[in-house]
Amino acid sequence: MKMHADQVEITGEVVADLVAGQFPRWRALPVRPVRSYGTVNALFRLGDEVVLRFPLRPTDPGARDELLAEQEHARRLAGRLPLPIPEPLALGEPGEGYPGHWAAYRWIPGSTADDRTVGDEHPFARDLAGFVAALRDVDTGGRRWVGQGRGGPLAPNDEMVRHALAESAGLTDSAGVARAWRRCLDAPPHAGADVWLHADLMPGNLLVRDGRLAAVIDLGAVCVGDPAVDLMPAWNLLSPAARETYRRALGVDDATWERGRGWAILQAAMALPYYVDTNPVMADTARRTLAAVLE
Repeated sequence: MKMHADQVEITGEVVADLVAGQFPRWRALPVRPVRSYGTVNALFRLGDEVVLRFPLRPTDPGARDELLAEQEHARRLAGRLPLPIPEPLALGEPGEGYPGHWAAYRWIPGSTADDRTVGDEHPFARDLAGFVAALRDVDTGGRRWVGQGRGGPLAPNDEMVRHALAESAGLTDSAGVARAWRRCLDAPPHAGADVWLHADLMPGNLLVRDGRLAAVIDLGAVCVGDPAVDLMPAWNLLSPAARETYRRALGVDDATWERGRGWAILQAAMALPYYVDTNPVMADTARRTLAAVLE
């Protein structure tokens, strides 16, 4: 079942033809789909060292610019963070069977984060906090939040959140989450300098090896803004005890913590009714997140 009405389906045969035509050095490498519960890209592994990312909605305005920005961010941040991030290798062009641009990255081995793959949560939370802190320390060059997307104030999203919670009646404690959301809206606004954000620290973007955090992937949402945004894993992944470890490691004040809770609510509230039938893993993560914000 499609997640998006305008989603493009792509097959391994189409991918192999695009690779052969545009990157002859890779034409002999086998192509195989990568099982993913992501909502933005279809993934294909090319040989052992390359992963290809094909946007599910390649004809969206600005799709090519978003791919270019993601690769630019990867190059800017390379070597400045304590964990591996995606290494861009190439940018593919539209071709027969696929109407948009696509990207090639170095494959990073690991399993996505969940209760089965993460070992001791406390070292995991500290490792993630170390990544976030290092990202925040990268010089922004005076950049500020661009005025759209994650990283700005919560209030402009109020109507969307309330509508999504109304659609989620019976799926979660919508009334309780609505009360928590109002408290987040009342938190003092971000008044400090904007910082670099990953902005999409979902469990599927955190790779685990031997129980420890091994890499952080998917830089498609990287931006500059309110540091509260990167607190979302406190609720979308971590237990209450590890949540406090994460908070202490980052030295988060009460106002920033409440705004972070608000960002977790915003992401999950929008995702739950949208993906409840088409992406059960994403919907389950949303349910978990909304339950956690009430703890």
